[in-house]
Amino acid sequence: MNILIFNWRDIKHPLAGGAEISLFEHAKYWEKKGASVTWFASSFPKGKEREDVEGIKIIRKGSHYSVHFLAFLNYLQGRLGNPSIVIDSFHFLPFFTPLYIKKAKIVGLINEVAGRVWFSNIIFPLSLIGYLIESLFFAFYKNTKFITSSDSTRDELIKFGILKEFVNIVHHGVTVKKIKKDIVKEKNPTIIFLGRISEDKGIKDALMAFSELKGKIKNCKLWIAGREENEGYLEGLIKGVGLNKFRSEIIYFDYVSEEKKFELLKKAWVLIHPSRKEGWGLNVIEAASQGTPTVGYNTEGLRDSIVDDKTGLLSDPNPKSLADKAFKLISDKRLYYKLELGAEEWANKFNWEESNRQSWEVIKNI
Repeated sequence: MNILIFNWRDIKHPLAGGAEISLFEHAKYWEKKGASVTWFASSFPKGKEREDVEGIKIIRKGSHYSVHFLAFLNYLQGRLGNPSIVIDSFHFLPFFTPLYIKKAKIVGLINEVAGRVWFSNIIFPLSLIGYLIESLFFAFYKNTKFITSSDSTRDELIKFGILKEFVNIVHHGVTVKKIKKDIVKEKNPTIIFLGRISEDKGIKDALMAFSELKGKIKNCKLWIAGREENEGYLEGLIKGVGLNKFRSEIIYFDYVSEEKKFELLKKAWVLIHPSRKEGWGLNVIEAASQGTPTVGYNTEGLRDSIVDDKTGLLSDPNPKSLADKAFKLISDKRLYYKLELGAEEWANKFNWEESNRQSWEVIKNI
């Protein structure tokens, strides 16, 4: 079986996120099952045009804006081999493979329908155009089987005309790094934001919620871990929100290793997740594995990965509500202990072995 993956980024891209982590885990499993796997993605500074990463053949060409056309061009020119399965990954735009791939079978891979996130990531008027025509993309995929990570995304696909029986839910697993047993929660209440530092991930709302929380819990701290999409963006937000007076209590770790990430999640009291929309929320499960509950917006994806009042708390999608829920959790020891235990129990349900097995079943039986 020859599998060709079209995805806008690969696992080594500086802006690779949960979607790439998940896809890479699946790809490695498929390769171990005997498949040959090629991953076509956009290039990035200092990234090799061709590279083998743990058995996965990576081909990098173009940018985020040209990778879809270059995938089409390279496929038609026969430069991508003779795949039997093509994974068409949706990130704002799909690769429109049903229009030109006729011999191979196609699997649509989508973590989230972009929806209102168009306005957070794409410049106007392209954002408005994308938002208005996104539903039309799915007309080309009426006969395509899909893999997605949550009930929320499945429901949106059905709304756009994809048959329910064509949608397979495969939850992300979680790889828990071993950390020292003597690492415990911080002495003072500490909330952590973990993710890409960008508008759609809600970093501004996280800062505004922290400002609200400081009015109720004087000794609380905010940790931020993740890569900035634009250098200086975070500092500009901190100043804009008026948090300069609390600057010493906001620690920015930048991008962190897997080991450091789990150490921070273990030491933090609460993960806050004010994302506009998610496919699932892999970092929610990572935090839960360390006994750290999440307070997040009641939006698509997060309402799937956070079980309200059992593994975390869901808030209305605004900073004040987020801060109120965080305060409720931090100030109520009985509630915190309940959610701490619930989070760990919830995280134990997710592992890559089962997730990979499910995706392989979809692939081999398509």
